[in-house]
Amino acid sequence: MHLFNVLPATATPLMVGGCVRDWLLGSDINDFDVEIFNISFTYLHKILSKHGRTNAVGKSFGVIKWTPRKGETYDIAIPRKEKKTGIGHRGFEVTHDPQLSPESAAARRDFTINAIMYDPKKQVILDPYHGQKDLKNRKLKHTSNAFSEDPLRVLRGMQFAARFDMSGDDETLELCRSIQDHFKELPRERIWHEWYKWSTQSRKPSKGLQFLKGSGWLKHFIELSALINTPQDPEWHPEGDVWNHTLHCCDALANQPDWLDGAPLDRAVWMFAILLHDIGKSRTTEKVMKHGRMRVVSPGHDKIGANLADDFFDRIQAPKVITERVRPLIMEHMIHISSVSDRMVRRLAKRLEPETIPSLCLIMTADALGRPPKEPKIPESIQALREKAQELEVLSQAPQPILKGGDLIALGMKPGKQIGILLKQIYDLQLEGTIQTRPQAFDWVRSKLETTDSTTL
Repeated sequence: MHLFNVLPATATPLMVGGCVRDWLLGSDINDFDVEIFNISFTYLHKILSKHGRTNAVGKSFGVIKWTPRKGETYDIAIPRKEKKTGIGHRGFEVTHDPQLSPESAAARRDFTINAIMYDPKKQVILDPYHGQKDLKNRKLKHTSNAFSEDPLRVLRGMQFAARFDMSGDDETLELCRSIQDHFKELPRERIWHEWYKWSTQSRKPSKGLQFLKGSGWLKHFIELSALINTPQDPEWHPEGDVWNHTLHCCDALANQPDWLDGAPLDRAVWMFAILLHDIGKSRTTEKVMKHGRMRVVSPGHDKIGANLADDFFDRIQAPKVITERVRPLIMEHMIHISSVSDRMVRRLAKRLEPETIPSLCLIMTADALGRPPKEPKIPESIQALREKAQELEVLSQAPQPILKGGDLIALGMKPGKQIGILLKQIYDLQLEGTIQTRPQAFDWVRSKLETTDSTTL
């Protein structure tokens, strides 16, 4: 049953927020938000309960989640007034006001692109703050000065700018700068929520990062702000400093088919990996005389960067499933400059766990493409690495151990730590290529047991 068929004639439902914005952009609509005027919360809840499942998830804010017996789930709200009473995004006193005008109700929304409304009865768009114009001009503007009452909106601006390829309006960025010291009021789980949207839904990730920089909020993510003015050798990086390189790399990744087709969690892992792949350069970059000229080098930045990534992730409270996968991608993103061999590829597949070689190739590809005006060119070594991994059957996972504990027990060994030590030695020889088959592994074990006291293993 359609929502608008169950409401009394006196009620005025308006589609609001993201669903209207996405409709105007021609994008898929995933959430249906409706604001209903001229009806009380209690009466509305009573009506909706008769025609589907209701959940007053935000009762204090006048919000009901309603799922009809057949159809989409709606987030339904009564117009409300808000008064700032404390710090943070929860420090508000909320008053339901069904008689509030649509223009006044829209004034509490963060950005003009989210303050556009659609009247399904009259089939007209209500746009009191010119959000359609801002969508067309790719400008992200605050709706009213109430924007500054909720500092989380700055980070929402970051991910909106990235998702919709928009630049921050000058006045909006100035307003963001005026509340930059309120960052400490934000719960870290909310900070993560906005970063996750940036990492999974970005159309132009660099626009979100530039919004952070222009708003003054980049200083709260010191691993990123340190990239500004960190130099690079112009022969390899004509695009400029590490910050500019990172922006180009993020955009390059967002255009890769594998990233676009990836699951949300995978997209997040890959985007954070490319965002952070060079953060170690802020600690390691130096100028040295090399081959008769001064060169800019950053020795060991891949390894140091992995540790700095841990600090960044702790600050935004990223879940462990993200951090565990990003870390090895950062540590190994320079591996393509090494010679490709069976031994190297097998060991690399093991070091990357729980990530994979195709993921690393994707990161290295975005890294190579993030160097305009240098001609876009993917190093042949990346494809060679992928082909060798496929040949060795380690594209999707590290080599599986040829022998397991049960195999050694079958040879007469007693359960204990000696078995673990021996299995580790066998696996290391397997990665080296010295042992390639089970018969070879069993022969090696028998030889070891014949010549060595098992208690010394």
